[in-house]
Amino acid sequence: MRPVTRRQADHHAARSAATRAQVMSTLERLLDSGESFSEISVQRILEEAGVSRATFYAHFHSKSDVLVRLTDELRESLLTLARQWDPGAGADRFARFFEEVIKIHRAHQGVLTAVREAASYDSAVGDFYTADLEGFDEAVLRTLLSEQAAGATPADLDAVAASRIIVWGGAQAIAHHIRVDDGSGDAVFARELARIWWHGAYRRPAGAR
Repeated sequence: MRPVTRRQADHHAARSAATRAQVMSTLERLLDSGESFSEISVQRILEEAGVSRATFYAHFHSKSDVLVRLTDELRESLLTLARQWDPGAGADRFARFFEEVIKIHRAHQGVLTAVREAASYDSAVGDFYTADLEGFDEAVLRTLLSEQAAGATPADLDAVAASRIIVWGGAQAIAHHIRVDDGSGDAVFARELARIWWHGAYRRPAGAR
């Protein structure tokens, strides 16, 4: 039998995890309902989650901290997808990848919209958002350099510039697409984005002008 202190510690840890999950799910629900992040107060989260202010601040530094933690797991799942890219699989494989990315973005549209909104005025969220895209940028840059080393991507491609353009530009394009499309155009959008990446960078003809 475990010591009482160990059982108590485990119980406390479980309760803390449940509290964090409750607060985070509450914020996500409010965002999914269409409310703006800037208009959701800490007090509103407390009331909806059924926790006290002291409990909230025992687990989170601020409302922005809740948003960052809420987005962290999502970022990891997207980065995991990015690390599995195999340029050699072709443009069709890229298209399937982007369909998966768009699907995830749609499922968490409220949270991702809030992150982009808050990044413009909250340094903590802004740093997180920048680090998020920089992670994708680094993943794409590695694959471009690897393909160049293998002779599959032309040597005259500036891999640093190309990775920035397709990652940062692609993120904005996906966000805009989700705002204006009901989902019926996701497959076409994913296909075109994949072909732009594939033919514009990964398999650009050598010496193309």
